[in-house]
Order: sequence, then structure tokens, then C-alpha cells
Amino acid sequence: MKRSNHRRRILSAALALATVALAAGCGTGTREATTVARGQADQTDGGLLTEDNFTIKSILEIDLDKSTATLPLHKGFGPDGSTPVWYIITEASDFGLAHDLNVNFAPKLANMSIDCPTCVQETTLTTSAGNKFSEAPVNFKGIPDFSPTRVLTPGPTGFPPLGAQPGAVGDDLYSPFIRIEGSSVVYNAPIVAVGDGPFDVETHTNTSDRTMAISTDPAKMTVELLMIRGFDSGQEILYLSTEASDPVAAVLERATFVPLLNHAPFLGGDDFLGSARERIFTFVNGQTGKDNPESQGLNHLILDGRATEDANLGNKALLDALRDDDGDALNVQGDFPSLKNPRFANAYSPLWDAQVGEWTPDAVAKKLNTRQTDENQILQLVVEGLITGPGGSTFGAGGFVINCPVLGFVEGAPKVPQAADPFAAKP
Repeated sequence: MKRSNHRRRILSAALALATVALAAGCGTGTREATTVARGQADQTDGGLLTEDNFTIKSILEIDLDKSTATLPLHKGFGPDGSTPVWYIITEASDFGLAHDLNVNFAPKLANMSIDCPTCVQETTLTTSAGNKFSEAPVNFKGIPDFSPTRVLTPGPTGFPPLGAQPGAVGDDLYSPFIRIEGSSVVYNAPIVAVGDGPFDVETHTNTSDRTMAISTDPAKMTVELLMIRGFDSGQEILYLSTEASDPVAAVLERATFVPLLNHAPFLGGDDFLGSARERIFTFVNGQTGKDNPESQGLNHLILDGRATEDANLGNKALLDALRDDDGDALNVQGDFPSLKNPRFANAYSPLWDAQVGEWTPDAVAKKLNTRQTDENQILQLVVEGLITGPGGSTFGAGGFVINCPVLGFVEGAPKVPQAADPFAAKP
């Protein structure tokens, strides 16, 4: 799964070829980009997504056909001081530094270490006296182990699975959320590969399960990662999944299992004081069936999405399923960086507090368990008694989190929730 790509992207309907100056991470580079002339409204049948639709502006390419995003790659070192580790940067808690690095602004990350000091990994920088113009490697105290074999055994209805073993596990000190010693800024910097290579991008023994291609050449440090499709405020969005605090979620998300993140502030927090989390909604019993426009949820992911297979660029059947909306659970996120109201845009966090929903037997019998695309519409269905927690329990936080940095949107940018929040305080 590891080959590296520079970015090709659509800049507008009128462009055919362009040369793009790119700010990536802390450095600036230039490259030639071949673009495809496509209508602005026709960006969903595959091809390369326009950069106007990226939320992380340092992204090099989003390929809708392959369901991959190519990002700048950064080098660091593991706790022994000599083992290379390779990471990406997707968010910063400081507005100015987020824009300087061309990543998502996520102010909630400043709360990450409340009651959980190890949820933020303290790191240092190694700088060279002879450094002319390049970034300083980050020294990590904790790193992931990518050597385990990812295993998923479907259950009779898909979810819950009969067996699940994460393909990557963080050590006791690993968190993707880092703070450089002496600074208060928190960055989201997931590690995607460990070692000098060669890198295994087929079965992922030294790379994350979403690493499709990688280049550690100093002249072209990039990583191509398998992305996920979902929804926010009625619009189709694209995001990554890099870590999860629950082992089954880590398997389903092709993410690194990091149990310490379960202590991040705080369960059910969402937009309350001191929270580092934002809500994401998933279903255990949505409709299934390939090419079914109403399919959605974890059972759909397992039964229709080839979720048991290794993800790599050679697995065309999996890539086709992802492109056709059959390979993802199609989860619904809460706040999004593009939302026009700063109250919603600044409530974005890549640390998603999973809200696991189950359609009631009556809703299923009446085929009301249709595909959902907006969090407030889901909450209204909860109020109406059509959605509960698993097993008929009270709906709410499911008890685990997922690190899911958003990348962009497919057609229209999420702007406002499609419905009023039924739980919001009334004037």
C-alpha cells in the first residue's frame, strides 16, 4: 500500500494545465500539476478534487477514484533517539499557527490535557547548527506498533463482529496529540510509519492500515492515505481515521488502537466547558445492500464494504466499493471548519465522541432507517423515539473516541445544520 504521489487537482472548470505554488507544512515548494477540466457542480464521479474544497490547505491531492489523500510527510524519531518515525500534521490549537502550517484550526485541542496529562505527548525538537532551511525533527516519547495483523470476523448481521484485532497499537506513551516542550500549542500529528523502510503498504507491518503509498525521499516527502466519506450538515465530506480508543472501533476504522485517549476530556462533552471532543454519529442497524442509496452504518460497512480485507492500491474491489459509497459506514459529523458561523466552525475537533445509534424495531419495520446526513435531524429522530442507544439504551456518548481529521467536502461546503438542535436551550 505504499507508493507515493505528488498532487494533481482540479482548479476550476476552465483550467486544463497549471503550475501550482504549494505551502506544505513549515516549508514551501513548487510543482507542476496536471488538472482536469470539470464542472464545479460535477465533482462526485471520481477524479481529482479541486483545492477549493480542501479544509487542510497543505494537502497535495485528493483522488476521488482511489479514495486517497496525499499529504506532506514529516520526519521524527522514536524514544530510542535513532528509529525514524513518519508523521502528518492535520490540526493546531492556535489560529495563527494553524494557518501558517495550512492545517485545520481546532481550538478545542487546547483542552486535551485536562485531567489527562498523557493525552498530550510532550515532545522535543532536534535542531542542527548547520540547518539552512528545513524543519526540525520531532522526538516522540511514544510510538505505535504497526506489526500486529488486523483481523475482522463478521457477525451474523455484520455488526457486532465475532472477532476483532487491531492492526496497530500505541504504546503506553503514544498519543497523536503533541505539544513541543516550552509551548502551549497542541498539534494533531499522527504517526503513519516507523523505521527506515522498505515500507509494507500491502499488509502494513510497519505502516498504518490506511497508508497506501509513501515517499521518504527528502526532495519529495509525501504519504497517500485512504480516506473516508461521511456527512456533515447535509453535505458529503471527506476525512481520515488515524486512532481510536476502542479495539473494535480501531479495527473498523483501520486505525491505531490508543486506549489512553478514552480519558480525553470528556465523555459526552461536545460543546461544554473544558471539552476537547465533538460528536460523530454512527448506526449499528442501518439499511444494507450494495448500491442501496439508503444503506448506512456499521453493519453496512462490514457486510457491503469489504472491511475484512487489507486496504492497498492493488485491491481494486475495495477501492471501487469506497468510491461507490459501499465501503464506508457513512457516519455523520457534528461541527465542521467550513461552517459560516464561528460558533460552529470553532467547535470543530478531530477527536470525535462516538454517538452509537440503533433504529427501533418499529423504525426498521417501517423502513424509516434511511440514510442520515445531519446531526440535528438525527437528534430529532431520537426525540421522536425512532433511534435509541444499542439494545434500547439511552442515546448518547458510546464510550470511545476516534481521531478523524477532516480533509474537505465533495460538492457544497457544510454551512449550517439542516435542522434546529432539539436539545438546545430555548429562549
